[in-house]
Amino acid sequence: MVQKIDSDNLPKHIAIIMDGNRRWARSRGLSDTEGHKAGAKNLQKIVNYCRDIGIKHITVYALSTENWHKRSIEEVKGIFNLLIQVVKEKRVEYKNSGIRFFVLGNFQAFPFKVKNAIKKMLDIVLDNERIKFNVALNYGGRDEIVNAIQNIIKDGVPANKINEELVSTYMYTSGQPDPDLIIRPGGEFRLSNFLLWQMSYAELYFTDVLWPDFNPKELEKAIYWYQQRERRVGK
Repeated sequence: MVQKIDSDNLPKHIAIIMDGNRRWARSRGLSDTEGHKAGAKNLQKIVNYCRDIGIKHITVYALSTENWHKRSIEEVKGIFNLLIQVVKEKRVEYKNSGIRFFVLGNFQAFPFKVKNAIKKMLDIVLDNERIKFNVALNYGGRDEIVNAIQNIIKDGVPANKINEELVSTYMYTSGQPDPDLIIRPGGEFRLSNFLLWQMSYAELYFTDVLWPDFNPKELEKAIYWYQQRERRVGK
């Protein structure tokens, strides 16, 4: 039985490594694409739940730089088609329900149809923003740090002016709080190059539940666990 979470002690920012779509599908005799579809369907439930309880920021790891280049052409094509479909279907819904969509990573490297669909989603203007929804696409934590360093150099920032606060403004998450809670479903115990700069003081929650089965009840368990932690943040 899940304990009731404290609505006055919610994480400001939850980040999730969505792991287990393929294993979920294969255990059911389904294709990898069907697994990604199930994962995408579950993601919308999680985003809606976070919005409804008052979480202000959620970031999900959807497609790493490594995944894009190492997985089969068929699987990547299926992911791209799913991304286009979801963006088209959810554009009006996000606008009306207060979900502000962001992308972390270099989506400019994607095929034109994918880039175009993402840009249309990013251009949505909300009257009442309730949650920032960051999707990491063609993303790698080390790449993000290298990109930040390159841009700091391009901007001619003197070495004695570079500090943690300045570097944070060059990250993809600039202007947003660092994650308080990072969740990895799927049974693995690693961060897989995800938000390496931002996770310095995050609480790390791991579970064997595969991503398509990581429903709002499972998220409640993670939040309750987080609320039992003593958040000293380096003190």
